[in-house]
Amino acid sequence: MMKIKSIAGALLLMLGIVLLLNQGETFGPGKIFAYFWPSLFVMPLGLFFHWLYFGMTGRRGSGLLIPGGTLLAAGIVSQIAMLFDNWIYMWPGYILAPAVGLLEFYWFGNRNKWLLIPINIMTVLSLLFFAVFSFGSLFNSVLSTQPYFAILLIVGGAAILLLRRKAE
Repeated sequence: MMKIKSIAGALLLMLGIVLLLNQGETFGPGKIFAYFWPSLFVMPLGLFFHWLYFGMTGRRGSGLLIPGGTLLAAGIVSQIAMLFDNWIYMWPGYILAPAVGLLEFYWFGNRNKWLLIPINIMTVLSLLFFAVFSFGSLFNSVLSTQPYFAILLIVGGAAILLLRRKAE
């Protein structure tokens, strides 16, 4: 009974999101597949690998967590990018996805400390690219209001120069 409620709740949630995003456009099965292919194909495969590890192998096959974590993280990144049409900002998540799989392997496996090197490199690169592209987008939106930004810079520079002279 609980499984049926969970599935029905997830389906209603996805249908509501599609209706909200389409705002009056007609949609059919093709549009649902277009928006939710990560939730329908990629994320369930990642969850399948997790189920194999946690449910079927008695926690003996920790190597299953590498593709499981990678697919689950890539599916989440893809789903967010599909729903909000922001692929240009979400692509660093694909660098983070294998780091998630390796981190799960490290955490539930034999804790080989050498795994932390690629995990940290990929995590830092991903976060760096997220930050650069996010701040770049924010900076571009500030520059789109260029006259106001230019006036702000002029006033700020003049205030610094005047305050400096008074202090001397």
